[in-house]
Formats: sequence, structure tokens, C-alpha cells
Amino acid sequence: TRVQRNAASPAQAASGTGGLTMASKRMNMVEAIRDAMDIKLGDDDNVVIFGEDVGYFGGVFRCTEGLQEKYGKSRVFDAPISELGIIGAAVGMGAYGLRPIPEIQFADYILPAYDQIASEAARLRYRSSGEFNAPITVRAPCGGGIYGGQTHSQSPEALFTHVAGLKTVMPSNPYDAKGLLISAIEDDRVV
Repeated sequence: TRVQRNAASPAQAASGTGGLTMASKRMNMVEAIRDAMDIKLGDDDNVVIFGEDVGYFGGVFRCTEGLQEKYGKSRVFDAPISELGIIGAAVGMGAYGLRPIPEIQFADYILPAYDQIASEAARLRYRSSGEFNAPITVRAPCGGGIYGGQTHSQSPEALFTHVAGLKTVMPSNPYDAKGLLISAIEDDRVV
């Protein structure tokens, strides 16, 4: 339905709530995700985005379109086709003090990276007695709707909801996607 694809944001936030407001502009899911990342890249020089085709190409769904041009190749860049390597690099970046946003092109391909997420990123804070954090926001589009068959339509997010140290979010509309992504990027733990 139209509401699912193009949810309008509230015109005003409830007074005193400090809630996120988006001007009365309508955004689709891709625009909301891109806007959230654009805001955080602008706010914090430690935010970096990387993954398969997210730089020059702008991502398979164009969620990062224009961000490499705006912020440069050292902050928005492509990675080799190695999901395990992408997340492993993000763990190191997070421990170093960056706020990486690694993108796995389709959630179906996240399983090779599961060990890095569940065993390394999620446990880093605990394992180091709080000396290191892993402020990583892993993005992985999932679900049906693109007619991608068996390798582009799965929803493996439930696997991550059972791992201590991880937060899993699944926005249902553009307004929530923008707010949740901004909050995730600001979080000092793995989302």
C-alpha cells in the first residue's frame, strides 16, 4: 500500500518529547535511509560506510547514492566480495574508534559474517572489560518484494536477536527507518 512505501512523517513532534521530526516531506524507505546516513556522516567524522558497491555505484538499492561524492572515498567506499572480511574490518574499525556502517548487499549473504558479528563484535565490550566498544551498524536489506528467488529474499534477522550484545531493528516505514538508523549509528554497541 501507499502507506508502506511512502509514509508521511508527523508534521509536529509532541511538545517536550524531543522526538525526531522530519519536515512534512514524504520520503520512501531508500530516501529515509540515505538521509539518516547523510546526517550522521555530516555530524561525525568517525562515521564511515563501506560494503559491496556502496561507493561509486551507490549500493544495489541506491541507499548510498551521492554520499561518496559528498564525503569522499575515504569515508564511503567499496569493499571486496567477502562478507566475513567486511564485518571483520568493521570490528577493527570500531575498536580503533570509528563508527563503521558496513553494508551486506543482501541479508541472505550475512551468514559467512555471522561468526564475526556474534563472536567478535557482540562480545568485544565484555571481553575487554569495557576498554573497547564496537559501535558498528550493520545494514542488510532483507525480505521479499524484489522477486530475487532463494538468494535474495530471506529474512535471517531472527538469528541475531538471540545473541547477547547485539541489537536488531527492523523498521516498517521510512519515518522509523530514519530514526532507528540515526539511533543505531549513535549507539556504542553493535546494531
